[in-house]
Amino acid sequence: MNTRIFGLLLVFCLTPVSHAGEPGTEYKLAAGDVLRITVFGEPELSLKRIRLNDAGTFSYPFLGEISAKGLTPNQVEKIIVDGLKQGYLVDPKVSLSQIEYRAFYINGEVQKPGSYPFVPGLTLDKAIALGGGLTERASIKRVTIVRGDGGQTLTENITRNTAIAPGDTISIAQGFF
Repeated sequence: MNTRIFGLLLVFCLTPVSHAGEPGTEYKLAAGDVLRITVFGEPELSLKRIRLNDAGTFSYPFLGEISAKGLTPNQVEKIIVDGLKQGYLVDPKVSLSQIEYRAFYINGEVQKPGSYPFVPGLTLDKAIALGGGLTERASIKRVTIVRGDGGQTLTENITRNTAIAPGDTISIAQGFF
């Protein structure tokens, strides 16, 4: 293989990928997120699929328990790189990819309340569709969104285009007749 092509491929593979989240913020990891960790040239240190446990941690070879809760994927990648430099590898090339996001929840006046897998670009309207649509008693004006990242609870200025994030809980109340 031409060394120039190989170099370009290597740069492409090592370029950080943007992670889901609201505009202007970086995605913060939490319990339920599923990651893939690749250490180039070290298959025994690569993990194809690792789900963060309820505490937002995971076990990694040589480094033990790593706490990822509240960190960005890039920050966790750096923790692994720095840990592997401590007597294990000279210049580790680590890539961390998000395979699955934690679920969001929808309850109240929808046909099929429950948890659903998050997908980037999810809006309230799409979440309602995943929940089977609104019941005849539902009031789109009485919606509460509890942010899964521990952020604010939204009760006002919610529209069908309001962005939903991983871990959010959406409650749709009955309308008054």
